[in-house]
Amino acid sequence: MSDMNHTEQDHSEILSSLQSLWAKKDVLQIRQVVGQLISTLEEPLVALLDLLEVTSTWKGKGNSLAVLIANEFQQWLKANPDARQVKSGLRLRKLQGRALSLVSEGQLLDLLSDMYRIAEADRAFLLGQVTHLHRSGKYKEAAIMATRLGLQPDLDLEEMCTPLLFMERFNLVEAYVADYRELQCRLVQMLDGWSASNFNARKVSRQYIGLPPVKPDKLNMKTLSRLAFKLLERYNLDPVLCTNLLNQRHLGTLKYLMYKRFVEKSMTHENWTDHVQSTVGQSRWLQDQLITLLVRYSDCATAGRWALHFGLPKETLPLAVADSLEDLSIQDQLSANENVPDDPQTRKEHFYQLPIPRDKIHFLRSAGDLSVCRERVLKDGQVVGVDMEWRPMFGGLGKQTVSLVQLALREEVFLLDLLQLNAPGAGANGTQRTREELIRFIKDLFLCAAITKLSYSVLGDIQNLEATDPEFLGLEKQTRGILDLYTVHKQLQRVPHRPRGKREPVDVLADGPPSEDGLAPQSEKGLSLLVRDILGKPLDKTEQLSNWDKRPLREQQILYAAADAYCLLEVYDVLRQDPARFGLNPNLQQCPKSDSKANPEKRPRPKNPGARRQNLPDTGSDTGAQPIPPRQFSVICDNMLQGLGRYLRCLGVDVLMLDNDDEHRKAAEIARRDGRVILTCGLPYETLRSQVGEGKCFSVDCSEKAREQAIKVLTHFNIRVALTDVFSRCQVRDPIHVGALCGHRVKPSLTRLWA
Repeated sequence: MSDMNHTEQDHSEILSSLQSLWAKKDVLQIRQVVGQLISTLEEPLVALLDLLEVTSTWKGKGNSLAVLIANEFQQWLKANPDARQVKSGLRLRKLQGRALSLVSEGQLLDLLSDMYRIAEADRAFLLGQVTHLHRSGKYKEAAIMATRLGLQPDLDLEEMCTPLLFMERFNLVEAYVADYRELQCRLVQMLDGWSASNFNARKVSRQYIGLPPVKPDKLNMKTLSRLAFKLLERYNLDPVLCTNLLNQRHLGTLKYLMYKRFVEKSMTHENWTDHVQSTVGQSRWLQDQLITLLVRYSDCATAGRWALHFGLPKETLPLAVADSLEDLSIQDQLSANENVPDDPQTRKEHFYQLPIPRDKIHFLRSAGDLSVCRERVLKDGQVVGVDMEWRPMFGGLGKQTVSLVQLALREEVFLLDLLQLNAPGAGANGTQRTREELIRFIKDLFLCAAITKLSYSVLGDIQNLEATDPEFLGLEKQTRGILDLYTVHKQLQRVPHRPRGKREPVDVLADGPPSEDGLAPQSEKGLSLLVRDILGKPLDKTEQLSNWDKRPLREQQILYAAADAYCLLEVYDVLRQDPARFGLNPNLQQCPKSDSKANPEKRPRPKNPGARRQNLPDTGSDTGAQPIPPRQFSVICDNMLQGLGRYLRCLGVDVLMLDNDDEHRKAAEIARRDGRVILTCGLPYETLRSQVGEGKCFSVDCSEKAREQAIKVLTHFNIRVALTDVFSRCQVRDPIHVGALCGHRVKPSLTRLWA
């Protein structure tokens, strides 16, 4: 080989030999051949390009032969730095041009960039290469090259990112702006501009060659909003950058609040007013939208009161609302009519009430109060009801943080005001010491196996607690001694004709028209349903969506918070007295723990050779709970999880999926109506979870593939898949699934299910 004159024919022969070795997966022999070849070359940098140019099939993938050859050249050149004979000048620039014309992405681009010092090349030359790729319709390759070489500041953001957005290459768009805050802001502003009603996606897409025809629902409001708010959170940008999208999200919140107040009638006037005011703020557009919604849901007089409250000009109001303002006393009349509080005495007759006196509910805001609470709670053998409250976000930005922690003992309830006790401050005034004592107390409580902590869906509480203070990070994986009554409730629901408590549920809760006392009909769910089944009356959840960050708390809020924690003790007592009557294990502590379900991939699984042999997800539980067959499990999937929905349906699960233009609120409505579990991801999770019962909304990691998502869902809900379940459900029933499950269009990940 050392005597060879390395012509193009020689390179073809060498490559043919290397390809034969590659087919045999003889990597060691390939390295030896390439090493011998390099030692005979006078200009290794030139010869490498000659080799790669012989064939046009090289790709930048990490497992390609081209990458292996380039990697061997790079290692040899590092060991022999004097062998780089092409130092600079026109010759080097030509080699750089040849290298960039060969590949524009992947590991091979990184290797060639290093060997040919492409980052040091003339910037105008590099920009020309990127522009050439872009104008040739290679938008993905142009973006990758620009990102690798740091050329983004000198390129037009909208021109580079627009085709990527139409191609749904959102990950490339995020990588493109990741290191440049100015570009991040401009991208969010661009997305916000696209949300305007006059934006024509088809017209814009025609400016770029090679793009497929744009569907009408491409880059709809929901997609734009999801991407923009993801960028806002990831890069901590000012929400004012996307005012239009933010207003649209707030409008969705207003519609939900209207539904809760005037249709479902499950929110008090004071809570509703507080949330409406904080949602609308100073936005004139939202104020106008509120008036329009009030005319639709309520009456013109109520809309007139709000118009007066915001000081809206009469000429801008709907005619009917403007006419109602002729009565100069309207504001006083409406204030008197609307501010009448809901009758608490009426509600007491129908809902669970605390059996302890009011003076046994302690609201803790000081270090001294916390010390007394710690002394009474942290006792071996103690049973404590634990619950937490936070301000609902209704799809807002950021993470929900805990405002109040409720700890219920047999004789008293402690309400820990985290806004005060966990307030940051200097150690000089004792505020920091109080915060440290609070954190230590909560950690000691959750880590103590000798204290039984009763909860309902404790996982969400702990996750919000971790978001409240970084000192709580990792607490979810360390908790001990927790009995999550949500898992007990799931077992109760599987028992046919499960017994009720001593008193039958009240008729006012049955589905139907409003009762004579004015209370809206409710379909109980979550903890309220468990309390109704065991204790005879449900919880009054009208204060659930309160603004828990507002101080002082109202009396109704305090009573609700205390009842939410104390009822766990009474439910536990009834179940423990006669567990067999409810079809439960005599030792309730053997029920599955929520924290073990939080990390299903780390939980040991029983051996199931049959399931592995058929490559089916092994969802067996090691907790002793009876698994559920997939045919008895029904879900509704967010439109971002259509792949997961198809996968679950193939396994026999009853799956519905939102259309691309459906609002997330529709998932909550269907879930409440049909008793389905919502599968969603990202920001909608927090909103949807507040609209359905505890444990009825599950957050899925969008970065995972559908199979991994399905395994986590099935494991979390203890679903056992048998071979007979696969394709047991007709795929044609849902038109969304038809195309993906017919003939050769079936994805490889699905074919493995029955291979």
